[in-house]
Formats: sequence, C-alpha cells, structure tokens
Amino acid sequence: MGKSKVLVVGGTGYLGKRIVLASLKQGHETYVLQRPEIGLNIEKLQLLLSFKKKGAHLVEASFSNHQSLVDAVKRVDVVICAISGVHFRSNNILLQLKLVDAIKEAGNVKRFLPSEFGIDPATMENALEPGRVTFDEKMTVRKAIEAANINFTYVSANCFAGYFVGNLSQPGSLTPPKENILLFGGGNVKAIFLDEDDVASYTIKTIDDPRTLNKTVYLRPPENVQSQRELVEIWEKLTGRELNKHIVTEEEFLQLIKGKDYAQQVGMGHFYHIFYDGCLTNFEVQEDEEASKLYPEVEYTRIAEYLKRYL
Repeated sequence: MGKSKVLVVGGTGYLGKRIVLASLKQGHETYVLQRPEIGLNIEKLQLLLSFKKKGAHLVEASFSNHQSLVDAVKRVDVVICAISGVHFRSNNILLQLKLVDAIKEAGNVKRFLPSEFGIDPATMENALEPGRVTFDEKMTVRKAIEAANINFTYVSANCFAGYFVGNLSQPGSLTPPKENILLFGGGNVKAIFLDEDDVASYTIKTIDDPRTLNKTVYLRPPENVQSQRELVEIWEKLTGRELNKHIVTEEEFLQLIKGKDYAQQVGMGHFYHIFYDGCLTNFEVQEDEEASKLYPEVEYTRIAEYLKRYL
C-alpha cells in the first residue's frame, strides 16, 4: 500500500510549517491549504511558495466557503490541522468544526488529526478558569469528529521546547534568564519537553499506522521527561554558571494569575497545571500509545542538545 496523501491546514503556522516539511521528508504527497484571507501577508505567501518548490501542492480553500473545503479534502487521504489554539497569538480551535463538516460530506478521508499537540484535553475536566477554555474547545471538536464517525488520531505533544526549554520555563520570556530563576512549587514536578521538529516527525509517523487509529498518541521520549529544576541544572552545567533560585509557592502563583489579562490568565493557567499539578505525567500511558516506543527510529532531540543554541 502506498503512502497516504496528506493535506495540512494551518501549514504556515508555528507547528504547521514543520508538519509540512516532515510530511514531504517522509515521502508523502503533501497538500497545503492556501486561504485567500492571506491577503498581503508576504511572509506566509513566500513560505507557501517555498513548500511548492520542495514538491508540495497548494490548494486554495476558505473556512468561509464550505464547498472549497470539501473539494480540498477530497484530494487526500489524511487531513492534519495545525491552526493556532493559543490565546496570546490567535485562537481558532472551533473553526475546525467547519473542517469536520467538510470531511464528513467528502466521505473519502481515512484519518483526521485535529489541532491538539499539547496537554491531553480529556484529562483536564477540572482545569482552572479561564484556561480551561482551550481544553473545552478541543473536546468540542473531538466530540464532533466522533459523532461524524470520522477516523482520527489525537497527538498529545506536551511542552514545545521553544516556549518551555529555551526560557527554562519562565513565563513572559523566550530566552534563558541571566541571573535569577523562578522555580514553581520547588521545581520538582516532572514535565515533558519536545523539540517542535520532533513533534512533526512523530505526527507524520502516526498517519498510516493502524496501531494509532482512533487513539491518542502521547509524546513522552524518556530522556525529555524532566522537572523544571532538572532543566535548570542542565543549563547551569552547559554555562558553568549557577542561577539564583526563587521558589514560587502555589498560592503565590495563583495570585499572580489574577493580575493578568485574559490571554495571560489562560496561558498561566496551563503553566499551573503543568508545574504544580503535574498534569503531563500524573497518569500512565501504555507502550502502544507512546510515540518513542512506537517509533524508536526517530532520533529525538535531547534537552541539553536543544539548549546549546542559546549559549
């Protein structure tokens, strides 16, 4: 059986562009949705044209035109959506309901991977307001997919390294602190950190794998399951300099959230569940649900290697 044809929706985004490249690299005929709403965004257009140069097909369609979406998905076997779900950029999760309708009408799509790629929303029924909106919206999309009898794979990719490793998990920054570091609750709760390129590689691996059909796949590469304190220690070893550590108690962090705007409250709520509740690692995952066990051939990036770019 040949490799599936893939349509990537949100292919110019932070993760989406990596998924397009991973799909091409792994030998899939790859289509990328080109929305007319791109307007005069020259950077997005040039990125799309670079995909075309590498062998991808550009497909014009819009979420405001149902038939265009139906026509687009009819061309492929697998649809992967990577539109943004983070409130400090743009949150478009519920737009996927239109994609679900198009896939249902087209009737040919063998598998749909919606925009997940973070904390598993099915484990977050008790999440804090207002951050729980992200999980509630993702569950709304899941319910629509399953009600439409569309085959799926959900990818839980935990913490993107660009947002959680380079800054040693400091909210409001993307680079490592020079002198002082905040440790949440002592910094001993285990989290899971993934290079975004590895997220894309694992995602594409799942799409033709019968073992991952109608399942959630968790990305838990064992050497990247680390606490915040361990993350800081790796950085200190690389730099040869020790940071001044300040413990932020649970009560202090909850008070910090209250003073922020809505988008920041959403993001910091997720921080709270990761570094105080341990929501990424407080449940067991079977070997046939964990990506590094399913695909040992993927040479994932270790934290120390990732951090070297910041030296």
